[in-house]
Amino acid sequence: MPIKRQTIRDHSAEANLFARRTVIAGLIVIALLGMVVSNLYYLQVKHFDDYQTRSNGNRIKVLPIAPNRGLIYDRNGVLLAENRPVYNLEVIPEQVDNLEETLAGLQSLMGITDDEIDDFRQALRGQRRFKPVALRSRLSEQEVARFASRSHQYPGVSIEARLARYYPYGDMLTHVLGYVAKINKKDLQKIKEAGQEANYAATYDIGKLGIEKYHEDILHGSVGYQQVEVNSQGRIIRTLDVDPPVPGRDIVLNIDIRLQQAAQKALEGQRGTVVLASPHTGGILAMYSNPSYDPNLFVHGISRKNYAALLNSPDRPLINRATQGQYPPASTVKPLLALLSLETETIDKSFTIKDNGRYSLPNVSHVWRDWKKWGHGDVDVTRSIEVSCDTYYYELAYQMGIDMISGYMSEFGFGDYTGIDLYEESDANMPSRGWKKARHNQPWYIGDTISVGIGQGYWTTTPVQLVHATNALVNYGARFVPQILRGYHQPDGQVALEPLKSLRPIEIKNQENWEIVLDAMYGTVNREHGTARTAFVGTNYTAAGKTGTAQLFSVGQNEKYEAEKVDERLRDNAMYVGFAPYENPELTVAVVLENAGGGSSNAAPIARIMMDEFFRLNPDAIKYPKTAKAD
Repeated sequence: MPIKRQTIRDHSAEANLFARRTVIAGLIVIALLGMVVSNLYYLQVKHFDDYQTRSNGNRIKVLPIAPNRGLIYDRNGVLLAENRPVYNLEVIPEQVDNLEETLAGLQSLMGITDDEIDDFRQALRGQRRFKPVALRSRLSEQEVARFASRSHQYPGVSIEARLARYYPYGDMLTHVLGYVAKINKKDLQKIKEAGQEANYAATYDIGKLGIEKYHEDILHGSVGYQQVEVNSQGRIIRTLDVDPPVPGRDIVLNIDIRLQQAAQKALEGQRGTVVLASPHTGGILAMYSNPSYDPNLFVHGISRKNYAALLNSPDRPLINRATQGQYPPASTVKPLLALLSLETETIDKSFTIKDNGRYSLPNVSHVWRDWKKWGHGDVDVTRSIEVSCDTYYYELAYQMGIDMISGYMSEFGFGDYTGIDLYEESDANMPSRGWKKARHNQPWYIGDTISVGIGQGYWTTTPVQLVHATNALVNYGARFVPQILRGYHQPDGQVALEPLKSLRPIEIKNQENWEIVLDAMYGTVNREHGTARTAFVGTNYTAAGKTGTAQLFSVGQNEKYEAEKVDERLRDNAMYVGFAPYENPELTVAVVLENAGGGSSNAAPIARIMMDEFFRLNPDAIKYPKTAKAD
């Protein structure tokens, strides 16, 4: 058996190998350490600012702060819309051990409804558990006290306060002020399109109707911000800096709340509207539509039951009758038609007809009747306005034709938006040949023109249009856009007035024609046979105006209109337009009462009430004593 020889180890070679491996390992370690040091230098020295900003972004949050909404005052400084603290019952889900048990206990203690529970669960979805969610808004003092006495039993539940809109006059100003309510998806889309997302980041409410909506940009203000430090879970630890929000501007309206109160009282129990304006500025002094509703119901979310009651009411309380109600103007436009006929020399001031109560056209079997069965006898242009002779205006309409009437009445603003600072406005309808062809695909007939001659047929108007036209009449053609906004509160307490918005004036060739028509409106109120004379007996100011009775359905040729036999909602509308003092007008008024009957016996007395109140509050507006004029 061969002998196995043992290999002698080469210690020198092994030592050299180990040394080489040690050097290589050392170089690798040094290289890695170099990379670490280099990276640390890159992170902590070269790009220190960038990464500190990123770090702070995780630690510091910028949160928006909602601005306080601007207040709204009447022309005398009376507060019409304010911000009041409200108390909400809020729940932080993370701090509640048993949410279902807590909700059941609160439902028993606070009378929380099933609908409120459903709304709470809906709001809870997608919400972080450490953020508060409102369970009930607008707690009463009794509810606050009731919960406070048992709050220790409900960890994670608290009462929090915030400011919310409040309208102290309730339904008296709803159709003027409108209201604010929670921002919905439609609002968010409009905000996004306007590039205002940042300014509404912390806002819950937005103007929905009326002045609140029209002047939203003024009333809302500008958002503020606060820097806060948060922990890894996103909870606020402390506030680092605050950039306060800019509150919305306080605005002043032309509205006089005392006149608004008088209008509400005068219209009690009736469907209709009253509009008062300053003829020389277009300022709206009062605008009340009845029936109305309480806007405070909408601020925190109206119940389905209450909203359905408003929406389905046959009295249509959601409609602003002053700007959206579309009514045949009836005889209130006879002064304007008379002015047109004089200006176009269709007639002169001595033109007279013999009125026997009936009017007919050659080769036409239909007979148009006057409101006075036996007629008015000999009637000239002045008397035609004073006694409201229908037959006279049948003849004028026939002679002028619809083209002339439609074009001229459009200059007074009929069939177009007045531009009043409310989005809720109708343009109503000033009919023409083209309109009827487009709307009904029918030609225009002479009978249509005859009806338009007394403000009936296809012609409709809004009460604010009637005031607008009356303003132009007493201003001898000068026109101003109706304005509810008067101005803004300045830091020194003064009011900076909103500039007047003038429109292209109405120019006529013969200035005497203004006087003829205005004198006839004086006679309507002050002369023996004037249709409004009874309503204005004994005033300490000189008024002028025109009554109207708008028929809502046609009566057969051989039938007699008897109001007591007609459905109440088909009875005539009572109307009146007027101004005072006659010598130097300071006030114009339009009254429309739905289904009330004759304008002289129903609408004119309402106008008298409003004018009496205006001059009681503004005695200096009566600049001249009452003077007699020749009949």
